[in-house]
Amino acid sequence: MRAAPVRRLVLGLLAAAVLAGCTSGPTEAAPGTTGTPSTPAASGSTATATPAPSRGAPTPTPEGTLLVADFGSDTVTFVDPGQGGSGRNGGPIASVEVGTAPYGLVVGEDGRAWVATAEGVAVVDTRRRTRLALIPYETETGPVTTGEYRGGGMGIALAPDGRHVYVGVNVPGGNGTLEVIDTVTREVTGVADVGRRPFDVDVSPDGREVYATNHDSFDVTAVDADTLGTRRMEVAPYGTEGGLGSWLKPHYAVVRPQDGRLLLPFEGERLAVLDPRDGTVTIEPMTADTHQHGAALAPDGTLLVVGTGPIGSADEGPSLTVRAPDGEARIVPLEGPHEDVAVSADGNTAYVTGGFTRDGYWNGITVVELDKLADADADADADARARPDSGKNKPIRLAAGNRPLGIAIL
Repeated sequence: MRAAPVRRLVLGLLAAAVLAGCTSGPTEAAPGTTGTPSTPAASGSTATATPAPSRGAPTPTPEGTLLVADFGSDTVTFVDPGQGGSGRNGGPIASVEVGTAPYGLVVGEDGRAWVATAEGVAVVDTRRRTRLALIPYETETGPVTTGEYRGGGMGIALAPDGRHVYVGVNVPGGNGTLEVIDTVTREVTGVADVGRRPFDVDVSPDGREVYATNHDSFDVTAVDADTLGTRRMEVAPYGTEGGLGSWLKPHYAVVRPQDGRLLLPFEGERLAVLDPRDGTVTIEPMTADTHQHGAALAPDGTLLVVGTGPIGSADEGPSLTVRAPDGEARIVPLEGPHEDVAVSADGNTAYVTGGFTRDGYWNGITVVELDKLADADADADADARARPDSGKNKPIRLAAGNRPLGIAIL
C-alpha cells in the first residue's frame, strides 16, 4: 500500500456504530484539537491506557514516532517507539479523531497522513497532531458501520510525486472501487471499478499504475493512473474453489522496486510473484506455514510478512517472516495474531500491529529488532524456524491504540 519515496503505512468490534452521511464536502477541524479514544470493549483484546486528548498546540511530534490506525475506535494514535526505537519504555503519546474504524494509512514527505476510514479519507497534520479534513467518498457504501466487513476505505497509497492519494473502497456485498484524491484540493477526482474488498493498494515505481489487491475476488486490479482504465489479474495459487468462504485469498502486496513485480504471500507456503506487464504469476516457496496478512520491504530488499496464526490443525502459530532476497527465511514467533508491519529506514527494526482483522487481536505493537536476531545454526536451512534469543533480543510488546491495523513511521 505504499510507494517510494512515501513512508509506509498502510477491522473490528466497537461499542457503537456511528451513522454519518457521505455527500458533503471535506470537513475542517480546529487546529490543535484531538479526539477522545474509545475504551477497548472487544473480547480477546487487552485493555490499554490511552492518552487523554491534548489541549492547545501540542509540541512537535518527534521523528521516528509511530502512527497507527485504531480500527476499534475512531482515532489514530501516536506512539513513542522507546529507546532507540526498540520499544523499551515506549508507549502512546496522543490520539487524534479521524473517523469511524480507520483501516490503512500513509504518510507523505510533508508530514501529512492520509487515513482510510469508514466515513472518508482523513487528512492529519502529524507534526501538530490535528485533523485537517475528512474527504467523503464518491462511492456509495451504505450506512457507516464497524467490523471486518464494514464499507469504506481499506488500502491506501500515495503517488510517488505526492500529488494524488489512491484509496480502495469496500462496497459490502459487491465490487469495490479505487478513488483518486487530489492532495492539494482534497477532492475526489476520479473513480475506477476494482474487485471485492480491496485490502491493499500499491503504486508502481514510476507512478503510472496503481494496484488494488482484492481479497474476495482472488485478483489484483491494475489501474492506469492517467486514464483510470483497468486490467484484472487473477492471483490464486490455490485456485478459487470455495469462493467467498475460502481462506486462500490475497491480502496484502508489496512492489519490488527493481522490476516492478508484486509480491503476495499466501499461507506461509507460497509467494506469488505477479508481473503486472502481462499478468503472469510465478510461485516461490515460503516456510512459515501460517495464514499471512501484512507485508513490507526493507531497504535491502528483505521481505517481512505477518503470520496471523493457523487456519488448520497442522498449521503453525503467529509469526513474522524475515525473508532475504535470495529466499532464505527466518521465522520469528509472535504472541497472538497481528495484522500489518512497518520497517525502520535503516532496516534494523520491524513494528508489527496487533489489531488483526478478526477476533483475537490485542491493543499494541510487537517490536522486533531485526539486527539482533540470533544467528542461525550453521547447518540450518531456510526451512528451519529460527527463534530470537531470550532476554534482550526477545520481541517487545508495546501498548498502542485500540485494535491498531495500519502503521507508519514518521
